[in-house]
Amino acid sequence: MVVVAALATTRAASAQSDWGVVLNGHAVHVNAEKHWNEDNWGLGFEKEFNSSGRWVPAAVANGFRDSLDNPSYMAGGSIKRRFRTVENHFYFDTGIVAFYMTRHDVRDNEPFPGVLPTMTFGLRRVAVNVTYMPASVVDNVTHANRIDPAMHGVFFIQLKLDARLFGFGSHRATAALAQADE
Repeated sequence: MVVVAALATTRAASAQSDWGVVLNGHAVHVNAEKHWNEDNWGLGFEKEFNSSGRWVPAAVANGFRDSLDNPSYMAGGSIKRRFRTVENHFYFDTGIVAFYMTRHDVRDNEPFPGVLPTMTFGLRRVAVNVTYMPASVVDNVTHANRIDPAMHGVFFIQLKLDARLFGFGSHRATAALAQADE
């Protein structure tokens, strides 16, 4: 009986997990006087676990062009509280993302840890992730204050698309998605 319950729980949890393709695209350097690269193009993924729950943990990884136009890479996890509309068509998440990251200008690409606040605004197949790096963190990690003392933080904006739009995911998940749209 315990084995059956464990298998049912595992199957339900895996059915409620979602893969997302993350397109990095834009950064906003708040009140910056220096010209920074704000076209942070890159690609990554986000794997949500228990996406139908109130608290949604996820694994994340991506590579992108950073503010100095150098390649940067990060991998980690997030935990977000999900709020849904009555009809469950729109959701809003708020939480934190913890990660290891590499940057050319920080310890010569040696990985370093970070924790930042994050939000997501989404529909069933498309969402926008917004992460904020406060000025104190920007300066502590990159010493950007020496170059641009007027900057008051950075917003990072990503587009998250359901991986099933690209044919990734199980056939059963794709069939369930098609059935939900009928």
